Amino acid sequence: MSDYTGGNGVSKVLVVGIGGVGGYFGGLLARHYGADEKKEGGGGSVRIGFIARGAHLREIQAGGLLLNTSEHGGLLCRPHQAAEAIEQPGTPDLCLVCVKGYDLDEVSRRLAPVVKQGTKIMPLLNGVDIRERIRRHVKTGIVLPACVYVSASIDRPGVVTQKGMAGLLICGRDPDFPQYDPSPVAALLEQAGISVRQERDAYPAIWEKYLFIASFGLVTAWADQPFGAVLSDSQLRELVAGIMGEILALAARRGIEFAGEIIEGSISKAENFPPETKTSYQRDVEKGGRNEGDLFGGTIVHLGRELGVPTPITQRLYGEIEERLKGS
Repeated sequence: MSDYTGGNGVSKVLVVGIGGVGGYFGGLLARHYGADEKKEGGGGSVRIGFIARGAHLREIQAGGLLLNTSEHGGLLCRPHQAAEAIEQPGTPDLCLVCVKGYDLDEVSRRLAPVVKQGTKIMPLLNGVDIRERIRRHVKTGIVLPACVYVSASIDRPGVVTQKGMAGLLICGRDPDFPQYDPSPVAALLEQAGISVRQERDAYPAIWEKYLFIASFGLVTAWADQPFGAVLSDSQLRELVAGIMGEILALAARRGIEFAGEIIEGSISKAENFPPETKTSYQRDVEKGGRNEGDLFGGTIVHLGRELGVPTPITQRLYGEIEERLKGS
């Protein structure tokens, strides 16, 4: 790749995928910088574009996005443009990719001709190899490793609801371009009321989240049980810890270090969720449609083979989930 020489200015932001994550972070950006905010003192020089589909897109185009938040209540968020095709809004300075993992390859292929050298891409979806997946198709621009903590979902077309604590976005530097400081991007997000934590290396945070969501996602989907039932069953709890151990071994081979008792701490974190909580992977498996199993089970198995790390628990559970889905 060529050396990065682009500037730090961000005047055009594109949010791809206006589900729970994109609706929350994109909604806050549109609320602050969007079409109505010139008369309210917002950042009129920054243009916000949404990429969405179907009835959700039509409602946003007609009246904006209604974002219900635990902190601020209902917010009407109007982007400058809402479209279905990534190509329509043109080249962005910053692109937040907020799609599900199974849509990432297609979105990356569509982004490739749009992204220029100075474009910053920030993927806000689960997985430890998301930047690498994007780079298979997008050969230019800056890809900033990131992860988010937020509980949000689409209530109905045009409406996204966030619950619990305010969202947190953690981001770091692109290993391909470590000289690029993402502080201007973080500042733009923070001005819109988004909590941002910058790390020079975001991968420990990304792996820590992955340790939690992948292990609980696989066990809840395999057992078809919510958090409470998994935590109260010694065998299921042991499976969670076993998968976490496999992920830790992979992280160690990648040079990722964690502080403290990460497995015990991650399992304890699950005890703070309502007992009836289901993981999104579990819900998708129940429906029998597309799911993010490849980001969880598939990635662990693939990395295990690549790095020479045994992953027998993940292989068994993921394999049985996939067989069940084939038979449904």
